[in-house]
Amino acid sequence: MKKLLIGAALGALLLPASMAAAQDHDHGCIDEACTVFELFQTPAEGATVLGYQGTEAPKYGTWGFDLNGRDTSVSPGDSFMRHANGAALDRMQIPSDRTSYGSFALLRELSDNRVKAMIEGLTARTDLTAGSDEQKIADAYRSYMDEARIEALDAQPLNPYLAAIRAANTHDLAAVYMGETQGRIGGSIFGTGITTDQKAPTRYVVSTGQSGLGLPNRDYYLEQRWAEKKVLYQAYVARMLEMVGWENPTASAEAIVAFETRIAEAHWTPIQNRNRDETYNEYSIAQLASEAPGFPWQAYYSAVGVGEVPRLIVRQDTAMPKIAAIYAETPMEVIQAWQAFHTVDDAAPRLSRRFADAQWEFRSRDLNGQPMQRPRDKRGITFAEGMLGEAVGRQYVAEYFPAESKAKMEALVANLRTALGNRIRTYSWMSAETRAAAEEKLNKFTVKIGYPNKWRDYSALEVRPDDLFGNAERAGLFQWNYQLNRLNDPVDKTEWGMTPQTVNAYYNSTNNEIVFPAAILQPPFFDPDADPAVNYGGIGGVIGHEIGHGFDDQGSKSDGDGVLRSWWTPGDRANFDGLTTRLGEQYDQFEPIPGFKVQGGLTMGENIGDAAGNAVGLEAYHLSLNGQPAPVLDGVTGDQRFFYGWAQVWQSKMRDDALRNQIATDPHSPAEFRVIGPVRNIDAWYEAFDVQPGSKYYLAPEDRVRIW
Repeated sequence: MKKLLIGAALGALLLPASMAAAQDHDHGCIDEACTVFELFQTPAEGATVLGYQGTEAPKYGTWGFDLNGRDTSVSPGDSFMRHANGAALDRMQIPSDRTSYGSFALLRELSDNRVKAMIEGLTARTDLTAGSDEQKIADAYRSYMDEARIEALDAQPLNPYLAAIRAANTHDLAAVYMGETQGRIGGSIFGTGITTDQKAPTRYVVSTGQSGLGLPNRDYYLEQRWAEKKVLYQAYVARMLEMVGWENPTASAEAIVAFETRIAEAHWTPIQNRNRDETYNEYSIAQLASEAPGFPWQAYYSAVGVGEVPRLIVRQDTAMPKIAAIYAETPMEVIQAWQAFHTVDDAAPRLSRRFADAQWEFRSRDLNGQPMQRPRDKRGITFAEGMLGEAVGRQYVAEYFPAESKAKMEALVANLRTALGNRIRTYSWMSAETRAAAEEKLNKFTVKIGYPNKWRDYSALEVRPDDLFGNAERAGLFQWNYQLNRLNDPVDKTEWGMTPQTVNAYYNSTNNEIVFPAAILQPPFFDPDADPAVNYGGIGGVIGHEIGHGFDDQGSKSDGDGVLRSWWTPGDRANFDGLTTRLGEQYDQFEPIPGFKVQGGLTMGENIGDAAGNAVGLEAYHLSLNGQPAPVLDGVTGDQRFFYGWAQVWQSKMRDDALRNQIATDPHSPAEFRVIGPVRNIDAWYEAFDVQPGSKYYLAPEDRVRIW
């Protein structure tokens, strides 16, 4: 359940689950698990290995693309994913401790291997300075690996929380408890956080929205196709309550699921939650209390630590009165049991094996089809990295990020910006007024590559080698206090929303910035030695994707200074909406698994980003040729290499349950349609691969959607 809600919208290429859970962004993740059991054929040597176990970046073919990974028996127009990646996918098996695998996962595994080597090196040293970041990283890892102490403690760390929940025996006291545990362990029916103000992006503001659910989203409670998962969830709730000795666990679990089902009925849909115009609603605490009676708002905000703020932003304003009324009508024994369950569920990974295993069995196995849990040492690395991410990142950059990668990335970004600027100036559907504002926004983009210029200060964070549960508590409070303490300060635009060792990239609308962490700047995305066409299709497509978020259906609502406002003429916005509607209708037809179609409305922003990445990336590649013809390599033309580069980065497989979950909750389309969805709208793809009418994904020229 999401406890901390951040309203500044990020458009991510692929957002990690850990970040999504902490910040409630509009964009989610595909998978974040690691593996040591994956059978993956490294293209450079053609050797089958057990996972990607080294710390050196992989190589693909002789010029950046694995020609042996294709399945040329499949027509590009019938399945460009299979045509470009079919043989590689046939060799690939999803390991037991993963729900998916592919290009992203391989690089995540590489990053994890590097971080693991770094942390294990630190734990082996005896000369670390007490209180240093290095010592804290080592101690965080040691605390997770101290299984003997964790097993001996079992459920004891929860006792103060469960006692406090039992003592909070009125609705007012329970709401205060929700506020007091902000940043620690437990749950709240509302999520509150400190965010950049979208209409005044130089200042921070308190933001509040719907929360309270233990399943991935409202659909899991309300749609018949998720009925089996809901039954499994109720059994899981009962199991966790029984494990901590809560009274009447079976009946309590039934009441909890009924309570959450009522809350789910009040929740906005995932598509509604994407609309930045609708999710920006200014309130005072008194006004919210008046319009959403039944919940003690002032007492709650005082307990959270923001009780004196004159204004706040409410995201799902029409849901708040309904959820507050449900809360007031629900018996206290149900509220207490609900709070007890979410406390156990939240804490389970830091408790004894029986708790950690129970949570994994439901949340990873039953919900996403993952047969085996990740090894403990890898979970320990993730824990330490989660506590001190930028401290780990500083060492990662020193060891693994060459200066030449940053320089070449800057050149790529410059070409992508030039290409989009050229395209903006030629769009017939856009008036001169809107075109000028769009160019101004593009010129104001900030680009961050590799790592932050200013690192986080962890000196106030206490880490003990023998206190896993306490370390997690203190880390949560450290982060929450960090947010609170800057509430009256100007926005720090030097901050990063991802660590350097994260395999991802993002666009931040309030800062109007695109950000590319060091770990993604490796093959198959970026290889300084690869053919430029492949790099433009890979990392160039990523750059174009993130720039495209500034001009997608939601990012385009903020101007060049990050201010949420209408800078379009009404006619231009209508033209743009017409194009996005047509694009959404295309994606609505994709059905990666029977009964589960892609939601064009939910995935719209990412689909526009992918379309921009391909169209703008291809034009930038042509600009890079400086008027010279592209060479033909191994019989493959420049444009073909570009599109192969894009397809190669989405080379992946996913378990059926995880795929269903993604379709229901994730604003990113499944990988297969991130490959074919954008390219079938680009004329050059048809020309490059001679795609003709009759092919499965052929679109007539008049049906192709050209947005950016």
